[in-house]
Amino acid sequence: MNQIRRVPQESREKKKNNRYKIIYVGTGEIGVPTLATLLNSRKYRVQAVITQPDRPADRSLTLRPPAPKILALERGIPVLQPEKLQVDLQAISALEPDLIVTMAYGQILPREILQLPKVACLNIHPSLLPRHRGAAPIHATLLCGDTETGVTIIYMSSELDSGDILLKEALTITYRETNGHLQERLSKMAPHTLVRALHLLESGAATRLPQDSTLATYSHRLTKQDARLFWTEKADLLDRRVRAMDPWPGAFCLWRKNGKDSKRLRILEAEPREEREDIERIPGEVLSVNKEGITVQCFGSSLLLRRVLPEGKCSMLATEFAMGYRVQVGDILG
Repeated sequence: MNQIRRVPQESREKKKNNRYKIIYVGTGEIGVPTLATLLNSRKYRVQAVITQPDRPADRSLTLRPPAPKILALERGIPVLQPEKLQVDLQAISALEPDLIVTMAYGQILPREILQLPKVACLNIHPSLLPRHRGAAPIHATLLCGDTETGVTIIYMSSELDSGDILLKEALTITYRETNGHLQERLSKMAPHTLVRALHLLESGAATRLPQDSTLATYSHRLTKQDARLFWTEKADLLDRRVRAMDPWPGAFCLWRKNGKDSKRLRILEAEPREEREDIERIPGEVLSVNKEGITVQCFGSSLLLRRVLPEGKCSMLATEFAMGYRVQVGDILG
């Protein structure tokens, strides 16, 4: 059994007349409310924001700055965007931070960075660690059909999401929740969890609970291909994939009519139907088309498509898609 350890006294000491000096490290939009909370607090002083370099936003190759950078510049906070943190190690070290707070940065911090803060280097992770370590915990939570998730504050280590736990708070997943909605809820929860964790550090009540690595699961970095629907899977799994991939990368199947080239059909909203055993039906076969939508054969059951997005078109009701593209019973989705 893992034992709770008290944080050493020297790690908790803080000058009463000084604010904690914090470096925020993050790239994802999910961390913006946390950064805003730190910027708005009189107890903490954000010295700098470290984020990934600007990346192309779409096929136009127009560079888009990370959301934390936009907020930092609006507040007059220095921003560092190194490809590798070792490049700016001297500049980061010169800031002499009390705390480094990270969330959705996209890189593992090197040991030299982890050793810089006087108090702690904390990571905010949107899952109940050790479950769903890795790059896509929210997607993994929904794909696995979990009924709860949460925010975990850990002391960072050199291994991925494996540091000791400072604080963990749970959140119930609502019925038919999507990735986008769950991410929004977790992004609003994270600042409150972090503030509680910082209060524990300040009061000397902070502890370190080692993670049980035997309970660890991992979520890999997603690609668009991870969103592909395979009709040989059960409907409840396909439904979870649709919700887990909404809004990005967007669950999809392939659609071909009259021998033309296959095109992507993005599934925006779907619903599993009752179990049905029909060995004569082919996975992906259209079973019915009506005002509810398009019902498709899966493994041992079926999936009702309610809203779709054809390649190169706007989103529409599945019924509208069926009428416009003349979808018929017996057609096959790939």
